[in-house]
Amino acid sequence: MMRLRREDPRVVGSFRLHRRLGAGGMGVVYLGSDRRGQRVALKVIRPDLAEDQEFRSRFAREVSAARRIRGGCTARLVAADLEAERPWFATQYVPGPSLHDKVAEEGPLTASAIAAIGAALSEGLVAVHEAGVVHRDLKPSNILLSPKGPRIIDFGIAWATGASTLTHVGTAVGSPGFLAPEQVRGAAVTPATDVFSLGATLAYAATADSPFGHGSSEVMLYRVVHEEPHLQGVPDALAPLVRACLAKDPEDRPTTLQLSMRLKEIAAREAHGLGDSRPPAQRARTERPTGRLTEEYPEEYAEQRTERRSDGTPVPGRPGTGTGAGQGKAPAKGQGPHSGPHSRPSSARGTGSRPSGSTAGRTGGRPAPRTTGTGRRPSRPDPKLMRQRLIVFVVVTLIVALGIALAQKL
Repeated sequence: MMRLRREDPRVVGSFRLHRRLGAGGMGVVYLGSDRRGQRVALKVIRPDLAEDQEFRSRFAREVSAARRIRGGCTARLVAADLEAERPWFATQYVPGPSLHDKVAEEGPLTASAIAAIGAALSEGLVAVHEAGVVHRDLKPSNILLSPKGPRIIDFGIAWATGASTLTHVGTAVGSPGFLAPEQVRGAAVTPATDVFSLGATLAYAATADSPFGHGSSEVMLYRVVHEEPHLQGVPDALAPLVRACLAKDPEDRPTTLQLSMRLKEIAAREAHGLGDSRPPAQRARTERPTGRLTEEYPEEYAEQRTERRSDGTPVPGRPGTGTGAGQGKAPAKGQGPHSGPHSRPSSARGTGSRPSGSTAGRTGGRPAPRTTGTGRRPSRPDPKLMRQRLIVFVVVTLIVALGIALAQKL
């Protein structure tokens, strides 16, 4: 917070101003209070922009968006005056640093903290999108970390679902590095647009950097459209889900509801140090809601399809049916069946792993359990561990739901 300057007003509407909270392209945000002592964040449009009809319209959109949204993840609108000489509006004051400042001062967050913040933001975006609004400028500086959970602020460029992202021809609205490709192209915005921005925001929280690096606006916008994000440093539990959010095609991104459910699971698991012991291919099946597993893990997915055959033999012509490193090629001369990172022992396929009739008879008519190349049975999930995970997930879900319900009543 900063002290009021000489040119700053002391009273706006029925609110007395105390401090400066910050300034942006549209105006200045002050800390104020009403006669009952309720603190508010009051935004006043700049004098030079008050005469610009386009900026007045943009300011009116922010107020309209704030009025339509119902949920605990946004700052509640308290009052507004759009007809004043310098239009203003006041929202509930949210104490706490922005996500940008938090990461800049303390470094990247833990996987559990990122997942918890992401789950809350995803639920907040569900309420935003149900009101027919797309934020269009979701980024770390527009997320406040309050004691009651993260809050989304600054709906200054929010727009109705399906509207164009251009204010002037060839000019994208938003922050480079967190814009979605469709915003750069000037296409219609949808809820998937905010999902892309949320993915970039979560990547920043994990790495303290934009997934598209640094550079001029033109360079950043080009990378968003044509280059893949850099996710080195993003925890393994979150990386596939973040990558899915940053898909170039909006249709390939998960929904906010899918994000919320998956991030809650990750937050609960990471908070209890359970981690994710599943193989990458199995983990991707959950964390990539688009279902395009072959793009992320082609070799492992091909092997899994082959293993699901009931007769134990691969189907000719399908990918991954060879016995080499998952490439459909026979091993080179002099090369054993165990060579290569993805090779599988010959006993796992063909007749070597099928039980004989005498073996079946000794086990009461049932075939002997399939073994791995090391002669051990495949590991099965621990029932006790599964029950613990289920209990943790249910408890966390109830706590989050209760918190949202209490926040909505405030």
